[in-house]
Amino acid sequence: MLKIISVVGARPNFMKIAPLHRAFSKLDDVRHIIVHTGQHYDNNMSKVFFDDLGLPRPDFYLGVGSGTHAEQTAKVMVEFEKVLFSEKPDLVIVVGDVNSTVACSLTASKLQIHVAHVEAGLRSFDRTMPEELNRIVTDALSDYLFVTEESGVTNLKREGVGYEKIFLVGNVMVDSLMTYLDKARESGIRRELGIQGGNYSLVTMHRPGNVDEVENLRQVVSIIGSIARYGTVVFPVHPRTKKRIEEYGLMPQLRDVKNLVLAGPVGYLDFLNLMMNAKVVLTDSGGIQVETMCLQIPCVTLRETTEHRVTIESGMNVLAGLSTEKVASLVEGCYAGVWKKSPLPELWDGKAAERIAEVLMKSVKGKLSQCQS
Repeated sequence: MLKIISVVGARPNFMKIAPLHRAFSKLDDVRHIIVHTGQHYDNNMSKVFFDDLGLPRPDFYLGVGSGTHAEQTAKVMVEFEKVLFSEKPDLVIVVGDVNSTVACSLTASKLQIHVAHVEAGLRSFDRTMPEELNRIVTDALSDYLFVTEESGVTNLKREGVGYEKIFLVGNVMVDSLMTYLDKARESGIRRELGIQGGNYSLVTMHRPGNVDEVENLRQVVSIIGSIARYGTVVFPVHPRTKKRIEEYGLMPQLRDVKNLVLAGPVGYLDFLNLMMNAKVVLTDSGGIQVETMCLQIPCVTLRETTEHRVTIESGMNVLAGLSTEKVASLVEGCYAGVWKKSPLPELWDGKAAERIAEVLMKSVKGKLSQCQS
């Protein structure tokens, strides 16, 4: 039996592991183990996502919590190594670009355990982003690189990665979205928040570059005020963002914004419902850029770069930085119905996890057979 460990650590990871767990559950000769590092440990950032996505209770919970990048990465490595010693898996699957991703790929590689990186090859070409460094290191260590879009293949080839390691399979986040779309439509989140219809902008914000720098966060608050004149603004506030808003004394300014609905973090199904009914989504999240494209909802990204090039090329997503004037103009266009729509990329069909499982079953089992013989 093939023993596979999948690692989750932060909110975006759960949507990527859920379809893989379903795919492996259909196979008799795979034991799939889920390790939750505890990088996100708030119930609304973690447990509710497990419940929404139908994931079982993690086999291991490492409970690393918060800290600096070095502290968090080191804690994950120390605790994850214990799991590897006890379980001796044939393969470790890491997803995305969070600290848990790079920490677990490095730990497994040093123990000569095969590593598969799901969502490999994406590059923003901005090394001031911790996530970009995590992506580069993880890809360099991985034996299997599962890519979501053609730009990822190009990036990996440019970096000298052997073609035999690269697999263009589609996007597992799309798998989750397609699986749970009907269920998300039943969510009562808009009623709970007192939102009428879909005449609203949805805002998410959590990147350190936007929320940890006081001037940048002040600009985000200014942007929210500027777009409120077009309609309601719904802002589910990430715990990290809320902490900084309060620390920098910006909450009074935010609460003065008319037409603003402030909420705490919401679950996966509730957030899908908010996205699919919004006029426009403003975000600094990579995953939300993907989801809005799938939902054909306009996305304004409050960053200067993105790793998801296909969303920009499609016209569904626009990089606006933190320019109040540019963001307001784009939002005004969304309310006026001026926005390009685009077909989904090749292989974004809800079957990426099945392709990944098929590759791993053939390849990893083949390598293990050779070692045993």
